[in-house]
Amino acid sequence: MNDDADVAVEFDDDGLVPAVAQDAETGDVLMLAYVSQEALDRTRETGRAHYYSRSRDELWEKGATSGHVQTVREVRVDCDADTLLYLVEQDGGACHTGYRSCFYRTIEGDVVGERVFDPDAVYDADADGEETTETEG
Repeated sequence: MNDDADVAVEFDDDGLVPAVAQDAETGDVLMLAYVSQEALDRTRETGRAHYYSRSRDELWEKGATSGHVQTVREVRVDCDADTLLYLVEQDGGACHTGYRSCFYRTIEGDVVGERVFDPDAVYDADADGEETTETEG
């Protein structure tokens, strides 16, 4: 990744910006999460997507638990510098529910995406069945 003439990202009052992960090859939108300065720095250093979990109040690397990593090919910034676009190569599913994309259903509830793994086989669940790892919430 190129460090020449970096754009000054406009983080919000909580120190975060939304980031959309998009498949670099197909253009499919995979997920939306939030990024802190530290997450952005780690992404640029490692070439793997890092995000900030608002629900857990911590930095996380996509795929650290599931193995479904996102290799970042490019980071783009929108015109207001307050939203990021991660162009990624997705290994496995992007969604903690087992789907390739978090956008796997319509507003009417119709499933239009492909389930690519069994989340019960990958993640630990708490007593309520809620995922305890790698979810944004």
